Amino acid sequence: MSKIVKRGYLPSDEKEFSSESVEKLYKAGHDLYYLINHGYKIKGASVFVGNHYLLSERQRLALVRAISSERSIIIRKDKEVKNNLEGSIVNIDGFNTIISLEVALSNSLLLKCMDGTIRDLAGLRGTYRVIDKTQLAIILIGEILEKNKVGKVTFYLDAPVSNSGKLKERILELLNEFSFDVQVENINNVDTILETLDNVITSDAIILDKCKSWINLNKKIIESNMCNYSYIDFSLLTD
Repeated sequence: MSKIVKRGYLPSDEKEFSSESVEKLYKAGHDLYYLINHGYKIKGASVFVGNHYLLSERQRLALVRAISSERSIIIRKDKEVKNNLEGSIVNIDGFNTIISLEVALSNSLLLKCMDGTIRDLAGLRGTYRVIDKTQLAIILIGEILEKNKVGKVTFYLDAPVSNSGKLKERILELLNEFSFDVQVENINNVDTILETLDNVITSDAIILDKCKSWINLNKKIIESNMCNYSYIDFSLLTD
């Protein structure tokens, strides 16, 4: 039996994201949202807010990933594809998408972000390994794409990341039975490629700002298959 792994889980999360801590995070998130809407860069503003509320590094990371400026939210939502995908080509930010689903399947902490995406706190940092949740994550991607009758799927994986070759093999093996064409590209410049494409599947904020259009696939998968998933909801914060 394979080892059970909880992707994206830290024991300290139970304290740092308790109900009491989350209330403080919401206040900090509201302040950060105000500052970036008034021209402050999120990096400096998050340091200021984090110091003011005495936040941990992981709590600060949650804020940076969850909070977006009003302008960015509008830009991203305007480019979100919600209509018929039949026959279309979709381009998947492989590690970004699969890791978030692994985190959700692990019932680890997720962030419901202001731009409508669901993000996690798992760090890649050049290393990755296939875990017991990987197969189901890939199959869930395949099932929803099949349901939407897409024509072709291209996964983009960061070649320098360890085990990217193994993940490529697993994707091709598991999605072989679906009706759409599957291609997996292991390349060095995933972000710069995705930034030029349409029908991009990712939650990466920089890619969302630059790509031609994107699909909020992970949110659809998680909300359809994991009704009781754990998340911190920043989506309702307002100025």
